[in-house]
Amino acid sequence: MFGISEIAVILIVVILVVGAKKLPELARSAGKSARILKAEARAMKNKDADTTTAPAPRVIPGETVPPRGPEQDTRPQ
Repeated sequence: MFGISEIAVILIVVILVVGAKKLPELARSAGKSARILKAEARAMKNKDADTTTAPAPRVIPGETVPPRGPEQDTRPQ
């Protein structure tokens, strides 16, 4: 996409515009932003994986649980 010469020109322009004193601070904040973005992407991926692989219900031999519908309300009245 970009060659070495194009990247060098872009870096020189950035140094001239931003200034040499602000460059380390700029790089540090860009690194923090990249880490936060990576962590958020990983969290979203793990969240999606957790919701798609729900554990199977536990089955106990000899026990039956009737289906619960709206007509079987167990709240006291």
